[in-house]
Amino acid sequence: MGSQKMKAVIPAAGLGTRFLPATKAMPKEMLPVVDKPAIQYVVEEAANAGIDDILVIIGRNKNAISNHFDSVPELEVKLMEKGDTGRLERVMRSSDLADIHFVRQGEPKGLGHAVLRAHTHVGDSSFAVLLGDDLIDERDPLLTEMIAEHERTGAAVIALMEVDPDSIHMYGAAAVEELEGSDAVRVTGLVEKPAKEDAPSNLAIIGRYVLPASIFEILERTEPGKGGEIQLTDALQEMAADADGPGVSGVVFRGRRYDTGDRVDYIKAIVQLASDRDDLGPELRPWLKEFAERL
Repeated sequence: MGSQKMKAVIPAAGLGTRFLPATKAMPKEMLPVVDKPAIQYVVEEAANAGIDDILVIIGRNKNAISNHFDSVPELEVKLMEKGDTGRLERVMRSSDLADIHFVRQGEPKGLGHAVLRAHTHVGDSSFAVLLGDDLIDERDPLLTEMIAEHERTGAAVIALMEVDPDSIHMYGAAAVEELEGSDAVRVTGLVEKPAKEDAPSNLAIIGRYVLPASIFEILERTEPGKGGEIQLTDALQEMAADADGPGVSGVVFRGRRYDTGDRVDYIKAIVQLASDRDDLGPELRPWLKEFAERL
């Protein structure tokens, strides 16, 4: 299956408690990263990989997300009348990225449950899952490589990244084997948020997946796991252990990733992305050096 036919799923039903009170009335996915909400970076990544059908899984008080990707004719007219073509193009871009759909998760019961809510929309086709907490720099393509690996093997494909072993308890961790003739690895086991001493490696699962439709059948019978939630990691562990199935592959990402799920990392992401921008970097970088010298 070509990537043009693949759909993407973006779970966005979380409560965003780590960013309270900012997320009391605003979805965490709409928090700005420089001058775009975090979720727009994720939608742009999917669109750049050739995916033009995207399902966003939302919960209560998430209407701002659908509003952002809708057109705003009165704003567009005002910008046009002012001759502000730059801002007009940026405003219109968000509503032209892809065909975006929304479905409610209702009660948040974990990532696996959120993915299961996409079954009706996705149908019997493979699909990508992109988490909004992980922003992948557009200069370091990851999703296209994952789609190519899935199309070549039929396996579920997860994105992996080396992290400090002291931080592995914050992620799902993977046990892997090298695959001959491939840059990908075979995933032989997965553990959700293990203690450092129990982790099979320091390869953490980051928020990108390319999954076959067979994952839905597994999720339907997956019992709640860590935190009392239906864990996608548990379903992937079952696929990895199935000797007769296509298994699970991992693509190890060594590019630029920005974690917006933590307050400090969120601020770091803004500084890093702004520093690299042609319109902001020349003024920001010298100020950052001066500021660092005063600390």
